[in-house]
Amino acid sequence: MRLLLDTHIFLRSVADSPRLSAEARRSIAAAEEVCVSAASIWEVAIKSGLGKIRGDITELANSIEESGFVELPVTALHAASVATLPLHHRDPFDRLLVAQAMTEPLVLLTEDPTLLQYSSDLVRLV
Repeated sequence: MRLLLDTHIFLRSVADSPRLSAEARRSIAAAEEVCVSAASIWEVAIKSGLGKIRGDITELANSIEESGFVELPVTALHAASVATLPLHHRDPFDRLLVAQAMTEPLVLLTEDPTLLQYSSDLVRLV
C-alpha cells in the first residue's frame, strides 16, 4: 500500500511522538511507499508564521527524505482536483491532501474522522 501522511501524522512520526498511535506506526512500517505532501510543509510554515507552531521549517522539509519518506509535490492536477470534492471539510490543506490521494492514488493516513466522508477506501483513520 502507498500512503500519504496528513500533517499531524507526519509531524508526530518525525518527532517519534508518543502521541503517534501504534496503528499509525504499523501502517507506516508496512507501507511500500510513504509520501509527505509539500502542502504539509506549507501548512506548517504558515502556522509557524502565526506563532501556532515552533520549529525550523527547512529542517522539517529535509526530514521527509531523512525519514525514508517520499516528498509529494503539489501539481496543477492536484490543485484542480480540489474543485471536484464535496465540502465535507473546509480546511484547504486537508482538501488538497484528499485530492492528492485521489489523483495519485494513495491512502491518506489521518486522525481526522471528518475526512472519512470522502471515502473509506481513500482515507484511513488511525
